[in-house]
Amino acid sequence: MKWLVDAQLPVRLCDVLKRLGQEPLHTTELASGNATTDETLCSIADNDGRVVVTKDRDFLDSHLVNGTPRKLLWIRTGNISNHALLRVFEQRIEELEAAFSQVDCVEVTASELILHQ
Repeated sequence: MKWLVDAQLPVRLCDVLKRLGQEPLHTTELASGNATTDETLCSIADNDGRVVVTKDRDFLDSHLVNGTPRKLLWIRTGNISNHALLRVFEQRIEELEAAFSQVDCVEVTASELILHQ
């Protein structure tokens, strides 16, 4: 799967995703880097078939109201270490792929995946 990882998430997440056979892109790799607007991120993700990975509720609101980004992974793990966050992806990548074959919006908490219709 293709992923677009938002600024507040570690670049190391892309390393983990690559190791798991995924195609990640972090905002730091974009022309405007972490200053890229949410609107531009949505456009890039939608045009390239990427799932936006973010902790930012604004993306959820935009997804629900405007339908963009088309695919969204909303991280709601609370205050956990980057190491613990990376472990969530390592342990759940297959579940995430399966979830996105069913729905366009998935919420991940420290203990579960919530699929939003």
